[in-house]
Amino acid sequence: QVQLVESGGGLVQPGGSLRLSCQASGFNIGPYTMGWYRQAPGKERELVATISDSIGSEVYVDSVKGRFTISRDVAKNTVYLQMNYLKPEDTAVYYCTGLTRWGQGTQVVVSS
Repeated sequence: QVQLVESGGGLVQPGGSLRLSCQASGFNIGPYTMGWYRQAPGKERELVATISDSIGSEVYVDSVKGRFTISRDVAKNTVYLQMNYLKPEDTAVYYCTGLTRWGQGTQVVVSS
């Protein structure tokens, strides 16, 4: 059974950092592009970052460039999103996606 489970969200002050994890099961993430999306209250879900299959090239939405880094550990079958210099506008539910599947999301709140 294909499953994606996110973790690592929480409450953080502006300027702080969080690392989100996405544990995949039921398939090997190696051959697939994996991504992180987010959805803020009252807004549509938006792409945050993707990491491609074998090459591992990364794509970021402009608003997170230089602050967020997507990575993956194929041996652990896990995708990460390192988020630094967090801003209140980064507050959202963050979702992992791959192989046309979605995780349940993890909440990130950036507030003082």
